[in-house]
Amino acid sequence: QVQLVESGGGLVQAGGSLRLSCAASGRTFSNYAMGWFRQAPGKEREFVAAISWSGDRLIYADSADSVKDRITISGDNAKNTVYLQMNGLKPEDTDVYYCAVGERFSILRRAYDYWGQGTQVTVSS
Repeated sequence: QVQLVESGGGLVQAGGSLRLSCAASGRTFSNYAMGWFRQAPGKEREFVAAISWSGDRLIYADSADSVKDRITISGDNAKNTVYLQMNGLKPEDTDVYYCAVGERFSILRRAYDYWGQGTQVTVSS
């Protein structure tokens, strides 16, 4: 059974940093992709970033505030773990962040088959 466990969320002041982690277990993930999404209450879950299991493909969501300039997705295959480093955090980054695993490298939610439980990120002004 595939399990994804996120960690690293929390409360941080504006301008601070957090590194989210997502540890995957339950199967072999070679040729899979891992993604990060975010979701606010009452809103659709939005794509943040994705990385291929080999690490040779990365993609970030386009954002008006150039959030992709403030975040970095990376992976550690030996640990079956993907990370999302977030710097220069802003109050509007406050959301629940979810990691996901899927067979296709994609920005689309439907491409991902397995999801973590989410980790809350709260940025205070």
